[in-house]
Amino acid sequence: MDEIYGNNRFYVEIDSKKEAVFTEVSGLSVEVTAEDFMEGGNNEYVHKFIGRTKIGNITLKQGMTKSQDFLKWVMDVSQGKIERKNISVVMYDLEGNPVQRWNFLEAVPIKWTGAQFQASGNTSAIETFEFVHRGMQLAS
Repeated sequence: MDEIYGNNRFYVEIDSKKEAVFTEVSGLSVEVTAEDFMEGGNNEYVHKFIGRTKIGNITLKQGMTKSQDFLKWVMDVSQGKIERKNISVVMYDLEGNPVQRWNFLEAVPIKWTGAQFQASGNTSAIETFEFVHRGMQLAS
């Protein structure tokens, strides 16, 4: 029987180097499209042809830090200075052993959302980065 792992410990690496600690990763998704094809004279079923594969954008959330490396990267891209980097999301078990790795090839940041501030609030300031990429590799 396979072990089920909690999702409470992971790291994000950029170009194989551990980076800032992120509190949330979303967008780990793969969707294979299916195209309908109706054959003339055959009303019993519709053929389903497998089409393109869509892999979701990766969204990373972290508490705001003094480092502005990611924001600088987004700003460089917005000015046409596009630098692609490989991003890995690595999940660890409770003993600190790597369990699963998702590699996203040639990623580029396309969106930054800064923290939402409220003077009366007592929550952490969180910033969000969204990335597109040229494909995903699954490694363990």
